[in-house]
Amino acid sequence: MVRPRTVHDVAAGKLCTGCGVCAYLAPDEVRMVDVLDHGRRPLPITPVGANGRGATAALDCCPGVRLGHEGSRPAPGEIAALRPAWGPVRAIWEGYAADPSIRYAGSSGGVATALAGHCLTGEGMAGVLHIGARADVPYLNETRLSRTPAELLANAGSRYAPASPCDRLDLVESADGPCVFVGKPCDVAAVRMARQVRPELDRKLGLTIAIFCAGTPTTRGTLEMLDRLGVADPARLESVHYRGAGWPGSARARLTDDPPERRRELSYAESWGDILQKHRQWRCYLCADHTGEFADVAVGDPWYRPTGDDPGQSLVLARTERGVRLVEAAIAAGTLVLTPVAADILPASQPNLLRARGAVWGRLTTLRAAGLMTPRLRNLPMAGIWWRHLSTVEKLRSTLGTLRRIGRKRLREPAALDPYRPPAQAGPTQLGSTQAGPAQAGSSAADPAQTTGRPLSK
Repeated sequence: MVRPRTVHDVAAGKLCTGCGVCAYLAPDEVRMVDVLDHGRRPLPITPVGANGRGATAALDCCPGVRLGHEGSRPAPGEIAALRPAWGPVRAIWEGYAADPSIRYAGSSGGVATALAGHCLTGEGMAGVLHIGARADVPYLNETRLSRTPAELLANAGSRYAPASPCDRLDLVESADGPCVFVGKPCDVAAVRMARQVRPELDRKLGLTIAIFCAGTPTTRGTLEMLDRLGVADPARLESVHYRGAGWPGSARARLTDDPPERRRELSYAESWGDILQKHRQWRCYLCADHTGEFADVAVGDPWYRPTGDDPGQSLVLARTERGVRLVEAAIAAGTLVLTPVAADILPASQPNLLRARGAVWGRLTTLRAAGLMTPRLRNLPMAGIWWRHLSTVEKLRSTLGTLRRIGRKRLREPAALDPYRPPAQAGPTQLGSTQAGPAQAGSSAADPAQTTGRPLSK
């Protein structure tokens, strides 16, 4: 089986998650760019081979190729029944942010935003590293260090688009005090590995929050969604929201010249179900951690509840003692309104994620038999879930379907990592193309975040 030698091999082999930890660990060698049909990807600043020590060392912290727990047995204080399929869980709550504006803006109950805000105002932390929409290109993301609850609220809600929050972990290292990190499960897993080799980062991380994730759509997916919303020219886009303003909320877009009464909306089923989920990057199909097993706190949707008129609910998992302490402190401070729930609420809330984890075993087994590169997953049980929770049809899809994907997704060919340039900078013809063409190749015309090796930040 093929083994990567650097993070560039991971990206070429289509196993990159886009987290950006390599750009943080090797900023002189690696820059993160957006690739239209793949996601955020690391490109070399200097020619590969000229000075590749950083890109090689970063491989040790890459969640695209390695992920695992130290042990398989539940530690004291963990809920033993959940450990095999859901990772370490010490406490489960359901509820929402006490501030109605945060609850309304959030994708579910606004708990991630409210908890991060409590860490700023109630725990004296210095900042929150997270992602938000780029001011100049609202359908792309950038990494930000927010220092006030108002800044957090301005960026509340899911961003179903490529993001690399780990690329600016240097902002946490250089902060005046401990900080919160908010990201997808793979991002938090990368942070966990990076803090083991960067003592100052470890010292400055006050809390990690993971958002349940079913996969990251590429920028191609966002552009298709915008087209469905009637946005013919994304250069005129003022804002785009993927969820929020209710639960689960709708996808919304606004152009700079839209009249106040103009509404461009798609339901969650239309935006995620019909469009975005079909554009997920390949590594997401091989993900065994959709619920943030390496975080202090993980937050997701309690889908067992009916949606519609409900203003929003969050399912909250405390996975570490630190997570338990800070969630309980936020409850005591009146920032969060949470009620403890039974352990079986987790699988009832996310049955699709449980089956997705089982399907990964079938995919990995098939890919290894075909001699293709796969991630190394340790103490993340999957085979039993594949056997017990998948139907016969689902088992066949995970194996025979993967054989078909090898050809359809060209998994034996290296990914073409041409940087995407927004139409305002690349010209009006780019969006009409169905494939990333020569007009998107890296050059000095790429966006500012791509030419500096560091994304724009506040």
